[in-house]
Amino acid sequence: MNLHNLVDPAILFFVIGVLAGLVRSNLEIPPAISRFLSMYLLMALGLKGGFALAASGLNAQVVAGLGIAVVLAVVVPLIGYTLLRRWVSGFDAAALAATYGSVSAVTFITATGHLDKIGLPYGGHMAAAMALMESPAIVLAVLMANRLRQQQTAPAGVVLGGGAAVLGGPPGGGVSTDWRKLLHESFTDGSQLLLIGAMVVGVMTGEAGREAMQPFSGDLFKGMLAFFLLDMGLMAARNLPGLRGRSPVLLAYGVLAPLLHASLAWALARTAGLPAGDTALLMTLAASASYIAVPAVVRYAIPEANPSLYFGLSLGLTFPLNLLLGIPLYTHLATTLP
Repeated sequence: MNLHNLVDPAILFFVIGVLAGLVRSNLEIPPAISRFLSMYLLMALGLKGGFALAASGLNAQVVAGLGIAVVLAVVVPLIGYTLLRRWVSGFDAAALAATYGSVSAVTFITATGHLDKIGLPYGGHMAAAMALMESPAIVLAVLMANRLRQQQTAPAGVVLGGGAAVLGGPPGGGVSTDWRKLLHESFTDGSQLLLIGAMVVGVMTGEAGREAMQPFSGDLFKGMLAFFLLDMGLMAARNLPGLRGRSPVLLAYGVLAPLLHASLAWALARTAGLPAGDTALLMTLAASASYIAVPAVVRYAIPEANPSLYFGLSLGLTFPLNLLLGIPLYTHLATTLP
């Protein structure tokens, strides 16, 4: 692994943000600017993915990559929930499973920038894979939470099953789930719509569109990413104090679970014969943890869970580790392991 590849300007700006936050500097990025940067990065990523997909077309490799993404989106939260139930409450386990089963768009965007920097090609459809992996973990976590509520409120000897175990709230009280609202937030989130819409534009316009949008989606991308990661560094630093006093088991999970998930993604990608660039991105997606989409939905759908736990672990621990060490490691393994 070439040390020069680790010294990336965008990553270094993330480090500056973390340091500024730790020393309590007055450096800050206005929320409106941060929101604009996020929208820009998603639009640019969608366009780049669409242009690449227009050039490659839909083939067996694309279908395999998307299929693996769906499998990971289901298997990872189920593994996480099963393991975490040993150490935390069922509701916290469900929220953490959703967090680590979903994905971080910023981590993925940073990984694509890293692959561009080292010249490792990857499929444009991987942006669609990211979109597919965001929602299944959230839906599964809510199903788990509803099941827990019903088990807690059901009379002894009553076996829950059928539609009541999945839809609606528990009998005799508890928190009911507005499934229309949940599904609307999960599948029509503005970030996903922007990403997919930009990808459709890229597919429709092809090479002519790529040339026309190159100043926007190509030349500006790295600088905008560096600016956004500066803001992410400040945010990560603000969440580090939330990790104090946490169980060593949970801290170990925040470090080791991404490695386990990345290993699973590597095994599936290698079995399917995917190229190294796609494998590295699938490993990154599997290893990432959501700190935007999941908290927005889980706070409403699983209010029994502790937000500081799933938000603090994902943004304060897993996100920095993936950016600073994980992405180069996953890329190295994808390109060197047989």
